[in-house]
Amino acid sequence: MIRRRLITGLALACLVGLSACGKADEKKAAKPAELTFSILSAENQASMGPLWQPLIDDMSAYVGMPVKPFFASNYTSLIEAMRFNQVQVGWFSAVPALEAVNRANGEVLSRVVDSGGIESYESVLIVKKGSGISLDQVLKCGGKLNFGMGDAKSTSGTLAPKAYLFTPRNIEPAKCFKTVRSASHQANVFSVANGVLDVATNNSVGIVFAKRENPDIANKIEVIWTSPPLPESSIVARKDLDPAIREKMRQFFLTYGVGTGPKADKQREVLKGLAYGGFRPADSSYLDPVREMDASETLADARRGGDAAKIAAAQKALDAIRAKAAQHRATNPDAG
Repeated sequence: MIRRRLITGLALACLVGLSACGKADEKKAAKPAELTFSILSAENQASMGPLWQPLIDDMSAYVGMPVKPFFASNYTSLIEAMRFNQVQVGWFSAVPALEAVNRANGEVLSRVVDSGGIESYESVLIVKKGSGISLDQVLKCGGKLNFGMGDAKSTSGTLAPKAYLFTPRNIEPAKCFKTVRSASHQANVFSVANGVLDVATNNSVGIVFAKRENPDIANKIEVIWTSPPLPESSIVARKDLDPAIREKMRQFFLTYGVGTGPKADKQREVLKGLAYGGFRPADSSYLDPVREMDASETLADARRGGDAAKIAAAQKALDAIRAKAAQHRATNPDAG
């Protein structure tokens, strides 16, 4: 009996100790000594690092604590990094932003607008200029073309082409093309320009960067399909980040490049290097179009599988997303 009580007491002590450690870890996570800002780089870090560093430096000065960048071209790694609190704030394209909200305790702080003030961008299909490959030829399938998809979690590189181009036509890329491979937007540009791939996905922003960074390569490609507008990238922060720091971060982005004077002019030059015009307020509802695309693809997969229960569940989920989005638009008519 004494031994049992001793073991029980030790177990309770361990549980209390773990609980205390957990609370201490949470407190430490909420008020870090420095922040890590993740950057989802479709291009390589060598070319993107110098473009982002001035903004990172301005961010650190505004928030009042060191901010270090974390670059990666792998979407999943950035989601996991936020999930495990290795990064606290980050720039995400739409699909990874949604996953960060759903799985990594994330919250949308703001959204990006391009240099022309447009709050969206487009997915595109590119081919080598002069190849004679048309969209009709691509959609005929036949297993003769080598196709380049984007990262599995890329909005413009994978989800949008499937949702807007292939799925409505009952086309499965794996069965349509000779080969299908996934790569970054930059890699797809080079592969198409050099004839390694016949056709590949990309996006309107990636084309802008290609023309600026590698004009000779960019001049070798042409666009044969453009998607409907997609939600631009967004800034996502962990919900458990200290509220004062999180609000400072929100205000930093919403005021960056705004106003007059040398400081604002310098900030606009930084944004110009990133092909951005600034940032606008946003919350999770900004990602509703991505939720709908994702749910539509889930329904399509269920229909291909033929499982009635899965089809019904996927349809119910899609209907719920559409109803919620419609309600939000009705109550927020000015929301973008």
